[in-house]
Amino acid sequence: MAKTKQFTIAVDNQPGAVAGIAKTIGNAKVNILSLLGTAQGTAGTVQLVVDDARRAKKALDAARIAYAETPAEQYDLPNKPGALAQSLEKLAAKGVNLNSIYATAAKGGKKAVVVYTVEVAAQAATATA
Repeated sequence: MAKTKQFTIAVDNQPGAVAGIAKTIGNAKVNILSLLGTAQGTAGTVQLVVDDARRAKKALDAARIAYAETPAEQYDLPNKPGALAQSLEKLAAKGVNLNSIYATAAKGGKKAVVVYTVEVAAQAATATA
């Protein structure tokens, strides 16, 4: 399990909103490792993890894109049925409440990648999950 930073950015729900963020990050030579975007009505949220948080912050600040930075955990799981449930059951048994979670796996790939954030009080408990 690796500790990382998640950036959360509020966006208008309109064409190009996520593309603008991706361009800003990409132009700074920062790779987006995972991304989740959701929208309701006219507003949306983008959550992302990058390979260089320091450079991403500089790029977002220079572009005047407001963001919240949250500690997150990122880990690999076997890409097989039940692996996510087993991992999440361990966190639940420790009383860890998730604030956000997203995962992805390539079809036929051996690993899935999971990113999650937790309540501040529960952060210490995730270190041994």
